[in-house]
Amino acid sequence: MLGRAVATRLGSRGCTVRTFQRRVAGVVGAQEALGSLTDAAAVRRAVEGCDVVVHLAAKVSLTGPEAEFWAVNVEGTRALLAASRACGISRFVQVSSPSVAHVGAAIVGDDAGPADPERARGPYARTKAAAECSALAADSPELRVIAIRPHIVWGPGDTQLVAPVVERARAGRLPLLGSGAALIDSTYIDNAADAICCALAAPRSSYGQPYVVTNGEPRPISELLAGICAAAGVRAPAWSVPAGIARAAGGVVEGGWSLRTRLLSTRWAQGAGWRAVGEPPMTRFLAEQLSTAHWFDQRGTRAALGWRPAVTLDEGLARLAESYRSA
Repeated sequence: MLGRAVATRLGSRGCTVRTFQRRVAGVVGAQEALGSLTDAAAVRRAVEGCDVVVHLAAKVSLTGPEAEFWAVNVEGTRALLAASRACGISRFVQVSSPSVAHVGAAIVGDDAGPADPERARGPYARTKAAAECSALAADSPELRVIAIRPHIVWGPGDTQLVAPVVERARAGRLPLLGSGAALIDSTYIDNAADAICCALAAPRSSYGQPYVVTNGEPRPISELLAGICAAAGVRAPAWSVPAGIARAAGGVVEGGWSLRTRLLSTRWAQGAGWRAVGEPPMTRFLAEQLSTAHWFDQRGTRAALGWRPAVTLDEGLARLAESYRSA
């Protein structure tokens, strides 16, 4: 969703855009290169002749073998950086995540802290942290590198936040964790895409650093979930689970899901066929995200990027509701 939005915006501004992904994306007006980040030759072909790179690709999941996350998120980033240096790329935007600096405590008006590959929560966050460290370490006068961390991006067509919330609410399986009063930031899709485009034109003094991007409108988690549910025409969560119990249960579910993944992987290797495992209903990281405050000071980000969000949360929710009505 975010990659398509960025490619579309760059194209509308007169840029020649080339997308690189495993399957045809169908972005109107864009050149398409197919391949995987794990294929260094394909990565090199994808960036040849380009001036700048926006790196949005990653393995995104709540659980899974860390080696798979490492191969895509870390080694894939390093391959893309190497190809960018070899092909004379001038600017490189590493699209990262605030989770790279989140170690479990509440975030209340913080700036973008340093990525922590050792203590970040879960294989996705740890490998994205290592990838961001590699990217920012590559910043030089020849290849300017900046890291943008969009926080909880959502909008019409979103399958990461909106779709699971609506599906669980419709089935009556969407509780609040704790009181639902924890303040969290989120980012409407148009604002996240605009910020990434602005990063490409940011002054050189802004490069070599990470920036968290949000709408800058922290809301109680209960209010955000209720807004998404109202947009989709489903009932908002009306029951709650103590946060501590949810975190403990998330740890149990996470362990069982990892075992299930290994067993299914073994069956597939033995020729029994593959069946998708999907995402666990709860993990420790997810329980923390849904019960702990995390909102950020946006003044430094806006000054460094020359950017301000154009779509408010309320306007975003109105657009989400319209997308459901017209579906």
